[in-house]
Amino acid sequence: MKMLMLGGTEFVGRAIVEDALARGWEVTVFHRGRHAVPAGAASLIGDRTTPEGLAPLATGSWDVVVDTWSAAPSAVRDVARLLADRVGRFAYVSSRSVYTWPAAAGLAEDGPLVEGSPDDGDVPYAEAKRGGELAATAAFGEDRTLLVRAGLIIGPYENVGRLPWWLGRIARGGPVLAPGPRDLPLQYVDARDLAAWTLDAVAAGLSGPYNLIAPAGHTTTGELLDACVRVTGSDAELRWTAPEALLAAGVEPWTELPVWVPPGEMYDAMHTADVSRAVAAGLRCRPVAETVADTWAWLGSLGGVAPHRPDRPPVGLSPEREAAVLAELSTPAE
Repeated sequence: MKMLMLGGTEFVGRAIVEDALARGWEVTVFHRGRHAVPAGAASLIGDRTTPEGLAPLATGSWDVVVDTWSAAPSAVRDVARLLADRVGRFAYVSSRSVYTWPAAAGLAEDGPLVEGSPDDGDVPYAEAKRGGELAATAAFGEDRTLLVRAGLIIGPYENVGRLPWWLGRIARGGPVLAPGPRDLPLQYVDARDLAAWTLDAVAAGLSGPYNLIAPAGHTTTGELLDACVRVTGSDAELRWTAPEALLAAGVEPWTELPVWVPPGEMYDAMHTADVSRAVAAGLRCRPVAETVADTWAWLGSLGGVAPHRPDRPPVGLSPEREAAVLAELSTPAE
């Protein structure tokens, strides 16, 4: 199998490239040259955002192209049109953000979608991903296009900072502001499980949209943070705090305490997706303890500091902010 990866040097793209190489696939990575490609992959240097940037893709043929692009849909449109006659299938790593917000609890792939256009330039994330879906489908047709609608993605190579923040915070030890409920189920997907499913789906000739995230109940907030404590070997004390108290203290879900959102509309939208279609098509998700341990080992190989995408804001409470919230919550009301 010959695969063209657009990107492929960081996080999800890198996981896909490494999985394809492990299968013995012939892999070409088209990228801007800012990072090294995994050993064994061929490299094409170009910039899809410039007028001449797609020139390296003017020749060549592949069985599949995989794209994770999250910015202007017109960039997906241009490359899809260029490759449509020389590539068998297009796999686009999209997002569950394409569903109209807030997504209903248990939403499947037939849920209502945001507006989008393949001709759009810079637009908000949800519209960009939807436009990318439409661009790929317009060029390749529904039968040759796979839409991987991922939810929260964590694991080694993460450059957004969510799990790395929790690991770094817990490694420092001491009292840790832990967002309750402890037994609140979480949905996420390890980037490597996303990669494996995507390549299996491509090889099987699957097409259309799939919600790609672990089944509901795969893990809980408590299991995730307990795994962080174990793998770091720290003396961290998880101080479980009710969501009502956190919200009253002004703590921002998702950003100040990554991964966590309190029960309610936002939680239903992010952690209750119907993934039965992907599971029926072979989705398998590794235990949370494995994801946490492997991410911690990867961080150790980097000296403990994860890379961070420049287009995403930092996540997590500062030490000073966390200490202030802990002090506020431990002070009896007058």
